[in-house]
Amino acid sequence: MTRVVVTGAGGGIGAALARRFAADGAEVVVSDINADAAAAVAAEIGGTAVAADVAVEDDVRRLVETAGDIDLFCSNAGVLSAGDENTPDQQWDRDFGVNVMSHVYVTRALLPRWLDSGTPKRLLITVSAAGLLTLLGSATYSVTKHAALAYAEWLRATYAHRGLTVQALCPQGVRTDMLTGGNARGSGSAALLAEGALEPSAVAELVAESVRGNQFLILPHPEVAEYYRLRATDPDRWLGGMNKMQRGFEAAK
Repeated sequence: MTRVVVTGAGGGIGAALARRFAADGAEVVVSDINADAAAAVAAEIGGTAVAADVAVEDDVRRLVETAGDIDLFCSNAGVLSAGDENTPDQQWDRDFGVNVMSHVYVTRALLPRWLDSGTPKRLLITVSAAGLLTLLGSATYSVTKHAALAYAEWLRATYAHRGLTVQALCPQGVRTDMLTGGNARGSGSAALLAEGALEPSAVAELVAESVRGNQFLILPHPEVAEYYRLRATDPDRWLGGMNKMQRGFEAAK
């Protein structure tokens, strides 16, 4: 039986992933910084709950040791903070810790066990379309998600021949607390993303299909691929369009 670990699984996409993999018969370890939320999801699916702060390396190491022989690790936990260049350093540190260093800590703990083991292993990193594009209204989220994507790319390029498949999940709007919280704060980006938002279960369904294959990018919103292509091939036009959107947000305030 496949053993799967999902971080940030107390709600949102993480909980949906845990439910979906459990429905497929996997043994699922449900991890979240919120111990009660992790326990509730684990009880629902017959999984194991492990409370952990993924921004703390000792917690990640303990999670990996507790989980045992892992086949798929879903490094899903993430945080979003509104702000610009004036965002306090403490917030930058927190967001970088959760959105970037958590993936580093996971691989430090897993790769000595996984590489050249003779058994294919898979790491799913939840990045966000913001890692391919940007997110107006949050400098920390945009920057850290770009970094998360870069790390996932580096892992894929470096270890693909040694039994490791790395995939990056890059959804746009998903109906989670992160999105509804942005709407509550009057975020223009959140309001725009809400229009085409998917349910977490729909994202989990696509992930369950995608982890049977090897494609690097998992894009629940197909239009993101076209935005990404435009950004790469005509960055001036793409940035002009994003700035126009920003001006629209400011005018609406």
